[in-house]
Amino acid sequence: MATPFTPDRLAAILRTEGVRVIEYGQWRTHNRNHRGTFGPINGVMIHHTVSSGTDHSVRLCYDGYAALPGPLCHGVIAKNGDVYLISAGRANHAGAGDADVLAAVRDERALPAPNDRSADGNVHFYGFEAINLGNGADPWPDEQLDAIERVSAAICRAYGWSAASVIGHKEWTNQKTDPRGFSMTTMRERIDRRLSTKPGRPVPAPKFEPFPGVEFFKRYPRSAIITAMGRRLVAERCGAYSQGPGPQFTAADLRSYAKWQRKLGYTGRDADGWPGRKSWDALKVPKV
Repeated sequence: MATPFTPDRLAAILRTEGVRVIEYGQWRTHNRNHRGTFGPINGVMIHHTVSSGTDHSVRLCYDGYAALPGPLCHGVIAKNGDVYLISAGRANHAGAGDADVLAAVRDERALPAPNDRSADGNVHFYGFEAINLGNGADPWPDEQLDAIERVSAAICRAYGWSAASVIGHKEWTNQKTDPRGFSMTTMRERIDRRLSTKPGRPVPAPKFEPFPGVEFFKRYPRSAIITAMGRRLVAERCGAYSQGPGPQFTAADLRSYAKWQRKLGYTGRDADGWPGRKSWDALKVPKV
C-alpha cells in the first residue's frame, strides 16, 4: 500500500529529480482531508489549467472557486518549468472516474477507455495542473514538458512504479479533455527513459522518434517528423509520393503508410494508413 508522502518528503523527492520547487502559501496544511481520505496512492494525474498567467493560475488552484474549493491540485507547473507546491493532502483535482482505469493503473497495464464515474480519483492520485489554455493552440514550452516529466518520474521512482502509473485527466473520465496539446503516450515514454537513469541526471536522447499518438496525425500536421517518416517509408519501398516527402502530412502519407502496414502483415482497418504504435516503432523513424 502506497501511503501519501509527508510534505517534507514530497518536496525532497521533487528537488532530487531536478524540479525547481516553490513552496506556496500554507501548502503543507492546505488540503481537503476533512472531506475524505487521501490514500492509498496509486498514480499521478496530469491536467491543464484552462488559464494564463502564473500568479493568477497558482492563486486559482490554491483557492479554488465557489463551486469547487481549493486546493485544486498538489502542484502547479508554470510555463518556465517552475513547480508551485500548493498541497500535500487531498485535493479537488481528479473527481469521479472509471474504476476499471484505476485498476489498470494499479496493475500498471494498458488503460481501457473510460466510460463510467464510479471511483474517487481524489483519494488515489497526486495531481499536477500545468498552466495552459487547453485550446490546442497554446504552446507547451520544453521547460514545462520537462517539469511534467520530472515531477511524474520523481513520484514513480519513490514508489517503485513505472510510467504506466501516470495518466491524463482525459484518460480517467470521458468528461474531460485535459491535457490537450501533447501526447500522454509520448510523455510516459519520456518518464520511463528518465526512470532508467539516476535522479537528476541528463536523460539520453532517444535514437528514434517516439510515437506521437494517432491524434497528432489526424490533425494533418506540418512537422519535420512527417518528412522523416516519409523518408523511411521510401527507404522501405512503401512510398506513394508523386513529389516529396515533405513536412506537410497529406493523403500521400496515408497511402504510403498503408503500404507499410500491409508490408508488416496488417489488413483491413489495421492497414488504413493511420500510424499505430507497433507499426511506428517498427518503422524506426530517426529522431528529429
